[in-house]
Amino acid sequence: MKKSYLIIAISMTLVQGCYTAPPYQPSSHASVGIGYPDVNIGINYSTYPDLVRIPGYPVYYAPRGDSNYFFYDGLYWVFQGDNWYASSWYNGPWDRVGYYDVPAYVLRVPVRYYRQPPPYFRGWRADAPPRWGDRWGRDWEQRRSGWDRWDRGSAPAPAPLPTYQRNYSGDRYPRAVDQQHTIRSENYRYQPREPVTQQYFKPRVQQEQQRQQEQRQLEQRQQEQRQQEQRQQEQRQQEQRQQEQRQQEQRQQEQRQQEQRQQEQRQQEQRQQEQRQKEQRQKEQRQKEQRQKEQRQKEQQQEQEQLQRKAASEKQAAEKQQVERKRQAEQQQEKRQRDVRQKQKQAVEKQPAERNKRQAQTQQERQAECERQAIEQHQDPRKCQSEAQPKEQPGNRKN
Repeated sequence: MKKSYLIIAISMTLVQGCYTAPPYQPSSHASVGIGYPDVNIGINYSTYPDLVRIPGYPVYYAPRGDSNYFFYDGLYWVFQGDNWYASSWYNGPWDRVGYYDVPAYVLRVPVRYYRQPPPYFRGWRADAPPRWGDRWGRDWEQRRSGWDRWDRGSAPAPAPLPTYQRNYSGDRYPRAVDQQHTIRSENYRYQPREPVTQQYFKPRVQQEQQRQQEQRQLEQRQQEQRQQEQRQQEQRQQEQRQQEQRQQEQRQQEQRQQEQRQQEQRQQEQRQQEQRQKEQRQKEQRQKEQRQKEQRQKEQQQEQEQLQRKAASEKQAAEKQQVERKRQAEQQQEKRQRDVRQKQKQAVEKQPAERNKRQAQTQQERQAECERQAIEQHQDPRKCQSEAQPKEQPGNRKN
């Protein structure tokens, strides 16, 4: 597919080159510029035309004519059908001159002196020469660089008009080129300056020989060009094969790189999967350890609670034992107290009545003393009666 695209692109380039190439190849010398001899371009003057010099230019033009008709350097020049034609006689025959070989002074003629300007002259300045570079392309512009720049003060003198041709009109006009050269050599001594004009004034035999030589050179150049094109085509084909080979190698390299990337990707995915599995195992291990830790903490808490309950139970039992011992001690104390009271009661019952008497006397003394103090202190002495009441003896208390 790429090969087909390349062939199409080359074909389009060649076709474009055919359309953009100039109509004539540039000549190595002026003689090649004259081609297609004896061309009939429809110029038919019955008599010698009136020619007027263009001010500041070594060029004449035909103001009363209906064509772009000029005279320069011994030749008549006509611009018609986008081509230039030249002749040594005012009514032809005409030879076509290549774009690269038209003299600069002919190209410099201002637009206003063209009696039949082509349509593309419209819009161009009348006092300036036509824009030949825009019309004939960049290659012509480069080869004829500077054609529109010149010093008007150094312009050469115009060639004399071949007025001897006034005597040759109508049936007397010479049609044979050899006859024209003979008449010109007898009546016109001007030596042209331009190479293309010099070539035109050579004898017809020399022109024909040179034309054949140029034809052989042209054929040789064409053959060399075909050979060069063949070599270029072979080189392009070789480059195309090399390019296809490089593309194939590049595709293979890209395929290998892609396979390597896929393998690396699979290895990376495998490492990631192993890493995830490892992290999962570590996570499960941590969870297991966490559960075990929580289980141990729970067991320790249960053991601690059991120990606390056991300690509380032991404490409660100890307190209960202590309460029981205390109760027993109290019971024993109370039993001893009962025993002591019983003994006291028995002792009291055995005391004589005198003791009771002394106690009563002592009681009365205390009551009197209390009343005396109460009077001195301005208190109620009746309270002394309650204080003086004999306390019930332990032996007298009922059990």
